[in-house]
Amino acid sequence: MSGPPGDRPWLPVRVYRFYRDGFRQMTVGRTLWKIIFIKLFILFAVLKFLFFPDFLATKFATDTQRADYVIEQLTQSAQGYTQPAKGE
Repeated sequence: MSGPPGDRPWLPVRVYRFYRDGFRQMTVGRTLWKIIFIKLFILFAVLKFLFFPDFLATKFATDTQRADYVIEQLTQSAQGYTQPAKGE
């Protein structure tokens, strides 16, 4: 360290510069990060449409019907819920 501690930049600035400099000097790491982001895109964007269809849109025609169904499901699960006893 050069100079008194008061001359040091603020901690978030130092952390940002540390990561910025590290990412600038990466060679293999850049390729790995690209692969990671492509995989995340495939997982969240593509597979969502393939395996998780819009259930409410396929079963009900209007927003009112969808809202009624959701309220019914929530109140049914709330009616079956019992408060756990103390100590459990």
